[in-house]
Amino acid sequence: MRKTVFLAAFMLTGCASITSESNQLVRVDAVDESGEKVEAARCTLTNDKGEFVSEAGKHARVSKSSKNLSVSCTAADRTDEAPGTLISRAGAGMFGNIIFGGGIGAIIDHNRGTAYNYPDWVELVFGKVLTFDRTNNKEGRPMKEADLLVDPTQPAEAVVAANP
Repeated sequence: MRKTVFLAAFMLTGCASITSESNQLVRVDAVDESGEKVEAARCTLTNDKGEFVSEAGKHARVSKSSKNLSVSCTAADRTDEAPGTLISRAGAGMFGNIIFGGGIGAIIDHNRGTAYNYPDWVELVFGKVLTFDRTNNKEGRPMKEADLLVDPTQPAEAVVAANP
């Protein structure tokens, strides 16, 4: 009887809901045009689950979602801002749901956002709009503008425009 109850409970919950949290720590660094850190910047991260605020160089705990995360950093001594988009990507838990659990678990994890992840650490540049894709995430180091360049001869603006 206990095995049946456990199995039923397991089947009604999503795989990523069990193995993953509904929140993620995201660090946003902000730099000026020359690459110098803007320590006094304040960053606002927004998705369909809410708005999250952090100081540049520190982590913000954001709610995961299938929707992209918009980020904007501002500083009192600057008139421009450092805006960016962090693309949400499905993690392994979502694919495990589809393969092993069928559609119910995938739907649950999609709605909760637990199956998705953002880049862990990005560096925004004041005066430039950047888009970071989770598939290019590098563990232990920030994704920078240079990481967006597929072809070093191609300007960053073209890469950003190609990755909305």
